[in-house]
Amino acid sequence: MSTHWRQRPEGGGYLALWLIRSIGLYGGRRLGRLFLYPVTLYFFLRRGPERRASRAYLSRVFGQPATAWQVLRHIHCFAAVILDRIFLLARGERGFEIETVGVEMLEAHLARGTGVMLIGSHVGSFEVLRALSARKREVPLRVVLNTRQAPAMTMLFDQLAPDIARHVIDGARDPASIVLAMSEAAAQGQMVALLADRGRPGESMRRVPFLGSPAPLPIGPWLLAAALKVPVVLCFGLYLGGNRYRLVFEHFDDGLRLPRRGRRAALEPLLLRYAARLQHYARLAPYNWFNFYDFWDDDGDAADARADDTATAAGDSLVR
Repeated sequence: MSTHWRQRPEGGGYLALWLIRSIGLYGGRRLGRLFLYPVTLYFFLRRGPERRASRAYLSRVFGQPATAWQVLRHIHCFAAVILDRIFLLARGERGFEIETVGVEMLEAHLARGTGVMLIGSHVGSFEVLRALSARKREVPLRVVLNTRQAPAMTMLFDQLAPDIARHVIDGARDPASIVLAMSEAAAQGQMVALLADRGRPGESMRRVPFLGSPAPLPIGPWLLAAALKVPVVLCFGLYLGGNRYRLVFEHFDDGLRLPRRGRRAALEPLLLRYAARLQHYARLAPYNWFNFYDFWDDDGDAADARADDTATAAGDSLVR
């Protein structure tokens, strides 16, 4: 349970993902979903740390010990979302019912031409956002993703949607390069999106209340948002079962301003607000939570924030 999420091997590998892709694209989504049951059982039996992390999280969100059936349902939901990534990237919205909430607010921000930073999480499907962005091709979506964390899945999705892949900002690059790419995208009025609920080993974190206990959240995304000085919008792509998704946009801030002195104190209310929204959606759609590791563990918590300060200083100089 204490193993950091980055130390866990990628599930399935190239062969398994190629098989899922082939079954899904050539056999159809209905056939592909039939294979989710043996896949779910396999991961339930073979991936002990993820199974235990699922049980611990579900016990928190439900307020009582989770059952094996609930854990299976959690894994199955994750597998269904992974399968749907294939169709969302290869075929867009076709075949799906995607309800949107708050999109008018997002469009109002985009109309200003200043760019928008979208803050997501490992709740539901981020690919719903990328598929929906096809409706506004004049406003590209740039997603910050660490392409080295899951190389097999990254390669698969790049093959399915090369146009989308070209707009990815590789989160494995050095911080200054990431900030520069994000700054350039924002300056062109584009949407820049990243996930803000996981920290990398050595990354500066802050603990805030989440589902009954303090949990570490990275401060880097908020430092980047402050460096870009663009509107910040939260987004959640909730899987509702079958072919149904709900994509929710929530206004978070018109443009973060963090003082150089007292910056750490100013970050705390931002993290508290973000954690509160994470908790809201975790309770609303508990099986959509896809952090299969001990989210409350100490392993990801870093005391030294100098690297993040360096990245932020670089970002400040780039976007002035």
